[in-house]
Amino acid sequence: MTETPFNLDYDQKQDRFDLGEILKKYIKYWPWFAASFLLTLAFAVFYLLSTAKIYESVAKIKIVDNSTDIGLQSNAMSLFTNGSTINLDNQIEILTSYRILSEVVKELQLDVTYYLKGKLKDKQVWDAPFIVVKETSEELKKAQSLSVNFMANDIEVTDSNGNNFTLFYKQSENALKTSPFRILMIDTLQNLNLIGQEYEVVISPIKNTVLGLINKMEIQTTTKDSDVLAISLSGNYPTKSELILNTLIKKFNQDGINDRQQVSKRTLDFIDERFVYLSTELDSIEGGKQAFKTRNNLSYIEADAGVSLERKSETENDVIKLETQISLSALLKNSVVGQAAFELLPVDVGLENSGLNSMVDRYNDQVLQRNKLLQTVGIQHPSLIAISTQLEVAKVNIIKTINIYQTQLRTSLIQSNQAQNKVNSVFSGLPEKEKMLRSIERQQSIKENLFLLLLQKREEAGISLAVTTPLVKIVDYALTSTTPIAPKKTIILGVSGILGLLIPFVFFYIKFSLNDKIGSKSDVLAIESSIPFLGEIPHFKTEKKFIDFNDHSVLAESFRILATNINYMLPKRKDGSGNVIFVTSGYMGEGKSLLAYNLSVAYASINKKVLLIDADLRSPEQHKYFKMDRNTKGLTDYLKEEEINWKSFIFSGLEKSKNHHVCLSGAIPPNAPQLLSNGAFEKFITNAKEYYDLIVVDTAPAVPVTDTLLIADYADVTLFVIRAGVTDKAILHGASEDSHRDKLKNMAYVLNDVHARNIKSYNYGYGEV
Repeated sequence: MTETPFNLDYDQKQDRFDLGEILKKYIKYWPWFAASFLLTLAFAVFYLLSTAKIYESVAKIKIVDNSTDIGLQSNAMSLFTNGSTINLDNQIEILTSYRILSEVVKELQLDVTYYLKGKLKDKQVWDAPFIVVKETSEELKKAQSLSVNFMANDIEVTDSNGNNFTLFYKQSENALKTSPFRILMIDTLQNLNLIGQEYEVVISPIKNTVLGLINKMEIQTTTKDSDVLAISLSGNYPTKSELILNTLIKKFNQDGINDRQQVSKRTLDFIDERFVYLSTELDSIEGGKQAFKTRNNLSYIEADAGVSLERKSETENDVIKLETQISLSALLKNSVVGQAAFELLPVDVGLENSGLNSMVDRYNDQVLQRNKLLQTVGIQHPSLIAISTQLEVAKVNIIKTINIYQTQLRTSLIQSNQAQNKVNSVFSGLPEKEKMLRSIERQQSIKENLFLLLLQKREEAGISLAVTTPLVKIVDYALTSTTPIAPKKTIILGVSGILGLLIPFVFFYIKFSLNDKIGSKSDVLAIESSIPFLGEIPHFKTEKKFIDFNDHSVLAESFRILATNINYMLPKRKDGSGNVIFVTSGYMGEGKSLLAYNLSVAYASINKKVLLIDADLRSPEQHKYFKMDRNTKGLTDYLKEEEINWKSFIFSGLEKSKNHHVCLSGAIPPNAPQLLSNGAFEKFITNAKEYYDLIVVDTAPAVPVTDTLLIADYADVTLFVIRAGVTDKAILHGASEDSHRDKLKNMAYVLNDVHARNIKSYNYGYGEV
């Protein structure tokens, strides 16, 4: 069974969390962060400068409870309600209703929007020098547009269908033929200054405009227990928003006044109907009284005297009052029963039952609410069905209450009649004719009192109809804050700044997460910190060799530092024999051969006697650095015939130095593992250690072949070369495990080809990386 040359099956160690190292990885790319931050900030500033500011306008109103204006008794109402009788939720629904807002849109012509065309974008304007008026009352089904271009001599207009019209400045009003619109010039003299300007006019359907207005409007109470409503509207033009809110309040107030006038009007109609009936009855009674007196030759009835007459008068008044209440309740009942549909009932017609009056008031409120709802929804709408059901129940309850009230009145009337009978017994001696006349006069008095009462109520209802107090008390007319609510400058600049830093961070985070290559020293230490890390070799655009011993370049100094670090790992031999340094890597192309060459020169520059051996028998590279043929005799030839003197394959590597010698690999053999393991290589190393301070061996890559592992025991230090941006992290895990298993003896890492941003500068007077 063949042993795997390089073990890649490892238990990956969890990276240590080092905030400093993590920040360093990102700080190296600070120009990216700065550029992204400035770019997003520039976009934010451009957005703030090009976006129209939105302001919030707020008006405050208080709904006034004027229910007593039409005669309701506040004390009686307080028995059935707690505090205010105003339902603010209902008032908010009315304020935001399509019916009210459509009136606002039509009055202010909010369905027509004007845009001044610009080079980059169109700007909405509120004070255009002309007005577009719709000629027909027919609602638009879709939005239409007009392009109005102010020329030198006339005004060119183009509609949505591509029809062109020519208007003239001298005309203050221009009708567009074949078009349902008309243009009114606000000031024809100033229009001459508008030459070259072009406007886009968009006429939207009323429905779309109202729905858009509802979305921009918000109504709520100023505090939890307050009955003051704050109406807010957001828009680009404070003057426009304030005008809309003030007009809305005016329309809402007028709508409430109209509702109250409907109740007063219904009361007047009811009383007028009763007048006709009572006038006929009074005429009949008075005619009967006249006929009775004429038949019986009566002209005057002497007044009753004393206490008996006074008591008789009191009982008669009680009977009259009770019979009046019975008549009024009967009239109200007939009005309820005789309704063809849900109609308003007369209020405060003289009934002294406060509970019944309250029920009538609530019934009228529901009728008004149903009538408003009927204007916006169909007859089968659930809300309309629900309120109709409530009205039916209310009518039944009113009739029941009237019946109960009439029963009570009749009971009281029986008792009053009994009391009257007792009093009348005192006058039993009066003539029968006088008693009959009294009865006629009593009926006459009842009808007259009822007539006078209705006359009083008619005057009250007439005054209420003519003089109606406002529905709302304006706490504050619409006011607009000087600070725009959008766009929010601080938030946009803050978010753009954060986004500017976040974008490169996410980009590099993904890049780092997906990157499986070693990039810096921190990557190496994160994977394996127990194995020594000896140095970093900087990146150069072209391949560079260390030739001049007096060279103080970054290249020379980096290898001198590496050589110094290696010395701390080399054993101190008492016999004075040299040390062996193996230089290997995971795969080809990671720079081990050039590093071995430069390392050998670095040792020679500090007066060390060095032998550089190219032991990569499969793919030798050292002959290139000395411009020699690859088949020049070398290590392979010695390994085949070890009787040959090993010194015969050695030559001087540098002309100016006697301390640097080289042994090339020779011709590529077909059986490199056999040659390296036949004992000749060990003999070669043993002999060379007697003559050299240091032997630098360029070995084969450790992953694809077993060559390096076969001779690993002869090394005092094994340098594992990692190339930044090329070597996989998996290679380091495998190398680390082989080091711990002593497959690679006394191993240390060297990071090659490191970019300047990932390496500390060697700038100590020797140049820049």
